[in-house]
Amino acid sequence: MSIQSAVNRWPFVLGLIAAMAVFIWALHPILAPFLVGALIAYLGDPVVDALETRGFGRSSGVILVFLILILVTTVILLVGVPLLIDQLDQAIKQLPILYRWVSTSVLPAIHERISVSPVHLPPIDWEAELAARWQSVGKLLATSVASLTRSGFGVIAAVFNMTLIPVVAFYLMRDWDRMMAAILDLVPIAWQQDLSRMAAEANDVLGAFIRGQFLVMLAQAFIYSAGLWFVGLDFALILGTVAGLASIIPYAGAVLGVGSSLIVAWFQSGGDLGLIAWVGLVFGVGQTLESMVLTPLLIGDRIGLHPVMVIFALLAGGQFAGFTGVLLALPVAAVIVVFCRHAVGYYRNTDTYRSD
Repeated sequence: MSIQSAVNRWPFVLGLIAAMAVFIWALHPILAPFLVGALIAYLGDPVVDALETRGFGRSSGVILVFLILILVTTVILLVGVPLLIDQLDQAIKQLPILYRWVSTSVLPAIHERISVSPVHLPPIDWEAELAARWQSVGKLLATSVASLTRSGFGVIAAVFNMTLIPVVAFYLMRDWDRMMAAILDLVPIAWQQDLSRMAAEANDVLGAFIRGQFLVMLAQAFIYSAGLWFVGLDFALILGTVAGLASIIPYAGAVLGVGSSLIVAWFQSGGDLGLIAWVGLVFGVGQTLESMVLTPLLIGDRIGLHPVMVIFALLAGGQFAGFTGVLLALPVAAVIVVFCRHAVGYYRNTDTYRSD
């Protein structure tokens, strides 16, 4: 493909991008279930392809994937969510103790070491605050559900959207390869080879993050939660889950998890170094497994999305189109990354770059 032909495509490409942006912005209130279904189909398509190579039909492979997904979702809803809510409820009730420790121990120690004017935190009636606002996470969820049920249309829309997601995911997963081929067939013939190559690169970038990093995050959340529970740390599920999800940024999960877990271990044990050492060992094992096993196995040497770009893309997508924008943020970011790589390649072939 010549540089001139690439330049001649700009008006059409920019017009198509603008039309898609307007379409998404105008219809984003109803696009969320379709995008969630598309995300599920994207994640499940490689599994279905692998099942096809083992002799399964496309539809039977999709059904098997859905059965596994339903089983995992059911276990999470019946076991994980109640435990998480219970631990959140307990953690919120510990806020007064943490606040008192910071105001009576941490701040005075800092003032003595760096010789600054003392800063006193304002007194808070935590009993009244928790009773008014955060007495129970379950109560908060019940209030949210009650406010939703006041609107019959809101309930109907919520139920319809939840029902629509698996339907959309099923049909998209079943017809994924055929739809991708049909979309490529609509592209002008002169563009198909380059677009196919760029789409494959974007899929590598997006797959390395969504499929690879997502599985790494889940694995780390499980490892940290199970390890902290095994050593007897309170709020193990919350701390492990937060540490695993925060690992979207390299080392952020370990730093956040270690810091918060050590604080909880200190309070729980009264400063006993034994429990603190066990907590450190859990995160050391988790980081070792992540760097030596999980990342090489699930991500490999593919170049995914930079953590800073992930954060910016999610915030920008949310600002542009709310939850729908968040769902679209990562695919758009992956396409932009690939486009920028090719744009740099075209630029380096121009006289502007090569001239003395």
